[in-house]
Amino acid sequence: MLAWGASDAGAAGPSGEAGKTSPRPWPRQEDLAGKKFAFKLIAPKAMKLSRRQFVASTALAVAGTTALPAGRGAERAPRTKTGERPLIVSTWDFGRAANDAALQVLLAGGTMLDAVEQGIWVTESAGNPSVGLSGGPNAAGVVQLDACIMSGPGHRAGSVAALEGIRHPISAARRVMEKTPHVMLVGEGARMFALEEGLESVDPHSEERYEAWRQKRAAAKRPAPSPAANRKNHDTIALLVLAPDGNLAGGCSTSGLRGKLPGRVGDSPIIGSGLYVDNDVGAAGATGLGENIMRYCGSFLVVEFMRRGLPPDEACRETIRRIAYQDPKGFDLSINFVALDKHGRSGAAGTGAGFPFAVTTRTRSLVLPSLAVGPRTPAAGGAKRR
Repeated sequence: MLAWGASDAGAAGPSGEAGKTSPRPWPRQEDLAGKKFAFKLIAPKAMKLSRRQFVASTALAVAGTTALPAGRGAERAPRTKTGERPLIVSTWDFGRAANDAALQVLLAGGTMLDAVEQGIWVTESAGNPSVGLSGGPNAAGVVQLDACIMSGPGHRAGSVAALEGIRHPISAARRVMEKTPHVMLVGEGARMFALEEGLESVDPHSEERYEAWRQKRAAAKRPAPSPAANRKNHDTIALLVLAPDGNLAGGCSTSGLRGKLPGRVGDSPIIGSGLYVDNDVGAAGATGLGENIMRYCGSFLVVEFMRRGLPPDEACRETIRRIAYQDPKGFDLSINFVALDKHGRSGAAGTGAGFPFAVTTRTRSLVLPSLAVGPRTPAAGGAKRR
């Protein structure tokens, strides 16, 4: 059995300090030699549906589904069976409604990008306190939204950040990908583009709010304290799709950290941090404190672990362990990952007690507990860090 992340007592760490463990987080290439993968491709059909029609038709999407409570300690989340297609995976318990909506798009003949976009529409329209215009505002009282989308075929991506007053930032991100030569638009430029594309908008009344905030800061003569990251003030919907034809796509949307400095951008719209899709391997998405994810290109790292042979849940876990080994905070990071691979397997892992994630196929739609990762949890393959 392969055991990634194994270490020997007394080995020197990166600082050379004796007694600190030195994990081997990357599998050896020779351990993976000879693995072959085959996939059956089925051509998709096209479908068009307005946002309002779609949101109305999926209002009861979660009826009849089953939820499991979040686990404790290092409890292993049940994996989906290899080869299940379509397969949709997303962050948090509220992701199940988005999954169910995305599945209906696919079953009606829609593309995987339609499924990603319209599934995330559900969360952006649901009054979620961390996604869409209902999300928490920044320090000036203005809601700034981040989103991205990525398509496996062609390795295409689109992203928007610090976007104000646009009801569906995921749609703006998709249009950046499909209608511009760019990958990312930010701030007022992103809003101008979204309005030119006819996306639904509201007046954010940002100018007067920013002026009032500047005056308040000037009177105080000191910066406001940074907000703490926790489940109550920061969640993200990251949604991944393995389509019936074996292709992959994903999307991510958030209002970011409540009380953040205006212009702050976290991991969610950053390709490779909040979301990454490799059509030959798999896809991964993140949720949690963005600064602790984007400094390590977290979602990209999850996909790379899957490329080297780890199943999705262990790839998520080893990514967290790798980050915790390098970061001065250790495991006190507030980071979580979901992933699926080309074989139709899925999994998730998070720091602390872990987090719930949603998994949906043709036959079931569940909320499952992720792996919980901490100093005492075993490394992939069963090896334990001393």
